[in-house]
Amino acid sequence: MRKKLKSVYLSTEFVLLFFGVPLLVYLGSDIIHPSMLIMPLLLFIFLILKYTTDFRTRELIFLKLDHITVRRNLIIMIISGLMMLIGVYLFERERLFDLPKGNILVWGLLCTFYPFFSAYGQEIIYRTFLFRRYTSLFKKEWMVILASGISFSFVHIIYYSPVSILLTLIGGLYFAYQYSRTRSVLFTAILHGIMGIIVFTVGLGEYFWLDMSEWIKS
Repeated sequence: MRKKLKSVYLSTEFVLLFFGVPLLVYLGSDIIHPSMLIMPLLLFIFLILKYTTDFRTRELIFLKLDHITVRRNLIIMIISGLMMLIGVYLFERERLFDLPKGNILVWGLLCTFYPFFSAYGQEIIYRTFLFRRYTSLFKKEWMVILASGISFSFVHIIYYSPVSILLTLIGGLYFAYQYSRTRSVLFTAILHGIMGIIVFTVGLGEYFWLDMSEWIKS
């Protein structure tokens, strides 16, 4: 009975946190800016990890990889970058390299800080926290990976674009799979950071930054 109640509680918590909160932001976009939630959410997550699991802070800097994993993911990064570049060139050529061409300073700052203050935080939430807190809800590892990818994609409804949802679903499943294999959130954060830099470089940034055009015009 206790186990069943815990499962119901965790299921409710999972739905509210990973689907309810993004939906609240989506519906109240004029009131709540997504950036306002990152730090409080991370603090909340660290407290849960500390007091309900055997999580250790050193896990956040764990990075033990074999050469095959590094080489394989480097190839994936290159192919993904080329595919996005070709996609922008073919379908939205006017956006090609819009941010670096429009505001090189903002682009440089984004490339510097995005991996640390956005990608890393998101990976802690959607990989370390989700896998540790909610694995018991799923019978198979692939189900956890799927839940991680879908919830990561869903939060991007706040950008009001099917493109951002589709790209983050693919990316979320990829990051979740790599985390499942390596258990290194630092590694997935590096992959996430690189992918984000590619997105903002080739011309897909406006699908992930609502007022980016204002900075390009400045």
